[in-house]
Amino acid sequence: MDRRSFIGGLAALGTLRGLRGGVGLHLDTIGIQLYSVRRELARDFEGTLASLASIGYQEVEFAGYFDRKPDEVKTILGRHGLAAPSAHVPIETVRQDWPRTLEIAGIIGHRYVVIPWLADEDRRTVDDVRRRAAEFNRLGEAAKRAGVRFAYHNHDFEFTPLDGRIPYDVLLAETDPANVAFELDLMWITKAGQDPLRYFGRYPGRFEMVHVKDSTGAPDYRHVDVGQGTIDFRRILTRRRQAGIRHFFVEHDDPADPLGFARASYQYLKRLELGKP
Repeated sequence: MDRRSFIGGLAALGTLRGLRGGVGLHLDTIGIQLYSVRRELARDFEGTLASLASIGYQEVEFAGYFDRKPDEVKTILGRHGLAAPSAHVPIETVRQDWPRTLEIAGIIGHRYVVIPWLADEDRRTVDDVRRRAAEFNRLGEAAKRAGVRFAYHNHDFEFTPLDGRIPYDVLLAETDPANVAFELDLMWITKAGQDPLRYFGRYPGRFEMVHVKDSTGAPDYRHVDVGQGTIDFRRILTRRRQAGIRHFFVEHDDPADPLGFARASYQYLKRLELGKP
């Protein structure tokens, strides 16, 4: 067994923790990307987390701490029975002080630190993308020594060819699975005209987290509550073991009613009956 197969096998085992039996298979552990409720968090940090826990969420993914210290964040999460396995951190912050970023992750209990976005100047050419892959390998190696996993989250621009190559494919091919994981945003890859299952098959075990985000589809791809759009989540998540998915975070970039979105999306995923992986 080569290293990629070994890593993929470990990731596949992790998916079993997030499932429960019954009539069909269902997700047992459902998370939310907190960017979806950022305005609520700014107004009432702890109250918003308490509301998400009351809906049924067990995991959250941070995108900023709203001026709370790491120890305070950890205490609040514990008070409401929430885990925060992941956080989005801008690459500029990572470049400025990676050791401190990893220290904060350890205090709060993050298992992943995720780069959510690359600016235009970081991805103008294929060579730029290859340099990012090398940078990700270095960051991921340091993260592993600190007991944290480094990951990258996509949008749709990674699938626009550069010099005949798809940047996302370059990142997958030129990063070490032992050091770099991927968080696949299911709406953005679909908007880009790509099939997540094709990537699961080509790169098994690499997609340890997903953003479960829905849209109305072409032409405007307006974000909607999970289950109210065009994406076939049953088809995609049935292949969760092959993908290596450990964590499922619902997300909406700008919901009119953030907690309403959180509730409706949770209820949809909780009821969603999945096929055997």
